Amino acid sequence: MSESSPCCAGDVRGGITGSVPAADPALDADPAAGHDPRPLPERAAPQRRGLLPIAGGAFTMGDHFGEGYPADGELPLHPVELSPYLIAPTPVTNAQFATFVKASGWVTDAEDLGVSAVFHLAYAGQRRHVLHQVASTPWWLAVRGADWRHPEGPDSDVATRQNHPVVHVSWRDAQAYCAWSGTVLPTEAQWEHAARGGLDGARYPWGDELTPRGRWRTNIWQGTFPTTNTLDDGHLTTAPVKTYAPNGHGLHQTSGNVWEWCADWFSPTWYAESPRRDPTGPDAPREGAELRVMRGGSYLCHASYCHRYRVAARSSNGPDAAAANIGFRVANPL
Repeated sequence: MSESSPCCAGDVRGGITGSVPAADPALDADPAAGHDPRPLPERAAPQRRGLLPIAGGAFTMGDHFGEGYPADGELPLHPVELSPYLIAPTPVTNAQFATFVKASGWVTDAEDLGVSAVFHLAYAGQRRHVLHQVASTPWWLAVRGADWRHPEGPDSDVATRQNHPVVHVSWRDAQAYCAWSGTVLPTEAQWEHAARGGLDGARYPWGDELTPRGRWRTNIWQGTFPTTNTLDDGHLTTAPVKTYAPNGHGLHQTSGNVWEWCADWFSPTWYAESPRRDPTGPDAPREGAELRVMRGGSYLCHASYCHRYRVAARSSNGPDAAAANIGFRVANPL
């Protein structure tokens, strides 16, 4: 595998090119200009409802097959011991996020910015809503009006996708949901331990074979990325959160479907520095690279481009980044 490869999660703040010109000059506002951060909702009392108890214990964290991108820092393999914890069986759904927004009045970063990243084959809106292509990954379009309610742009909605994972949510949006719901984001170590489902060292949550007995167990890209998706698994974008069987711990879709935010700051050297007991990631971001960990891969991952649907795979993005394939699940101490 190459030294590094761009993650399949987009971010309109990560560099814009004018190769798809706006039809209306008013759309030329710079989406990288930023915005004032909003205070998080008041933190609710810790909640256990709907979360699965995980006994904790020891496992070996990292890439057991040498298949990762070196720049992602999936090595060295290292032992980790976790205290018991709770974690959600699925990512947060559109229905759950709608309840939060209705109760709290929260406005997501994508809504505040007015633009978010949409995959080019999924976009079905009018050309005038497309601001630009993302420079380094031109299959991502910066689309005005794309947000969690309108995942493919302003002409789309989630009315028939209430049980799909919410997308176009930033790390800050996930933190706001957690504060309101009395939960937290899982640490990266908790996420990987839970995602493995008791299969220490396996490539995927169900074992080492991608399609056992010819059956898809995850929602990823099939075909030639990024132009042709054969839809062998039935999905171009998100799938309902319980589409595939759960792993040994009862978690659904810890491989593919949507990237999931973790609590930790990202560092490619962290595995060489990590403490053995209950690691929580670096105390501060790397200088010049304020990135948070994302795990699990998404419906856009493909072995030829972004082989990060393996359970050991890591990626990262800025805390205010949002895209059509980024979501999250929640956790809590036990």
